[in-house]
Amino acid sequence: MAAASALLSEDQLQCSICLDVFTDPVTIPCGHNFCKRCITLHWDRDLKYQCPLCKELFSARPELRVNTFISEIAAHFRESIQKKASGTSKEQEAEAGEVLCDVCTETKLEALKSCLVCQTSYCETHLEPHQRIPGLKKHKLIHPVKDLEDRICKKHERLLEMFCKSDSVCVCQFCTETDHKAHDVVPLMEEYEGKKTELEMMEAHVQLMIQERRQKIEQIRKSAKLNKEDSDTKKESSRQLFTALIQSVEKSFAEHIGLIEENQKTNEKEAEDFIKELEKEISELMNKTSEMQHLLHNKDHFQFLRSFSSLKPAPPTKDWSEVRVHSTLERTLRRAVTQLEETLKKEMTKLLDDIVPRSVQQYAVDVTLDPETANVELVLSDDGKQVTHGGVPNLPDSPNKFSCYAVVGKQRFSSGRIYYEVQVKEKTDWNLGVVKESINRKSSFNDGFWALGLKSENKYYVGNYKISIFLKTKPEKVGVFVDYEEGLVSFYDVDTAALIYSFADCNFNERLYPIFNPCNNNGGKNSAPLIICPVN
Repeated sequence: MAAASALLSEDQLQCSICLDVFTDPVTIPCGHNFCKRCITLHWDRDLKYQCPLCKELFSARPELRVNTFISEIAAHFRESIQKKASGTSKEQEAEAGEVLCDVCTETKLEALKSCLVCQTSYCETHLEPHQRIPGLKKHKLIHPVKDLEDRICKKHERLLEMFCKSDSVCVCQFCTETDHKAHDVVPLMEEYEGKKTELEMMEAHVQLMIQERRQKIEQIRKSAKLNKEDSDTKKESSRQLFTALIQSVEKSFAEHIGLIEENQKTNEKEAEDFIKELEKEISELMNKTSEMQHLLHNKDHFQFLRSFSSLKPAPPTKDWSEVRVHSTLERTLRRAVTQLEETLKKEMTKLLDDIVPRSVQQYAVDVTLDPETANVELVLSDDGKQVTHGGVPNLPDSPNKFSCYAVVGKQRFSSGRIYYEVQVKEKTDWNLGVVKESINRKSSFNDGFWALGLKSENKYYVGNYKISIFLKTKPEKVGVFVDYEEGLVSFYDVDTAALIYSFADCNFNERLYPIFNPCNNNGGKNSAPLIICPVN
């Protein structure tokens, strides 16, 4: 056995939890070895049975039995180390800061034990009488300490071996009979064990807090990564859409300029034609004027009258009083601006639809209603996609069913992102959203419920009828988006790509269900169903 232990190094016989040579080593199912106390405490505070090295998870707590073979090797190894250390300590002087033997006169060696009765620290040589003489064997020996005088009651010169819980102070036996007689006093070891257990529990709690925060860091990193990927997708989508929008505006601008230039050419041609026609009439009128002036200068009465009777009337002319060069520029501009406005609206709608809803639509899930949870008065379609209030109970009641007119989806989730769309068209009352798995299905929802609803045709609210909101347009289809890690629930008007409302910083901490409430059919006025629609 000594030969076997000599071939092993300290690292091979070291517990990976306490980083010391094995004490009562045990082997767990995955094959790794640990001190029995170390792995027991680890599992006590970790609340799950997992190997600290390979992280293999066990469904039940493994039964621990000491590995006698490794235990014997570790014991021999520890003994050889102690002998080697003991031999070295006899040959060397104690280093600075170590407890020195109070008996050594010349070269003071390192103390091996301190005696609380003698109030003296001894090296291995001077400790020998305490290990041999019966009277000295009864003395209380502890690991060497420098403050021996602090462990002795200054009033009674007795060992401080009791603890007064009333005053939180160490006392001797005589103190318990005098100054601390009526106090709550226990043995020092008992208080030590109690406080040690309390400290271990505190340490386990701190370890749990550390683990929770490490998990939160991973969640935040994962969320940040998803947000970056989402942002990159949105940036590329926005770049493409704005490029298309700019190209559309530039195309409209070019067409607009072309229309102006075409209108200008038409106006110029029309003006030239009018001028030519006017110049022709002027020429004819000037000829007639010359003829009349010639006749006016004739002084011969006979010739004048004969010529006048044969004088032809003035040539026919157009009435130019209402003639204008009509410009269609204003009408053209108005039509072009109207077309541009329609194009911009179309592109902006597309932009909003692509950037906002599409970014959440990529997380679309297929939701189907669970008939086992439906209120007894609800009617579900055969495909589990529609629900309406039927008016009369058609299903037997059970603890899983809601007392209100509600039903949840079969799908439940506790991480990631989901999105689904519900048609609310032609309904006067409804609400939908998500609820915690632990929600009380037989009472009103006060917590663990995130929903959007319509009440009395025109009053929208969020939560449990607590917060009213105003909507410019009445949504016909509502999109529901949930980001579990971010604690976010958002509702969208699918047709207008508008965000209706968001719940932020929600504390989910358990599984969630989609929930649907078509509300009372109100004598047929609210008979339209809630319909789970496929996401385009």
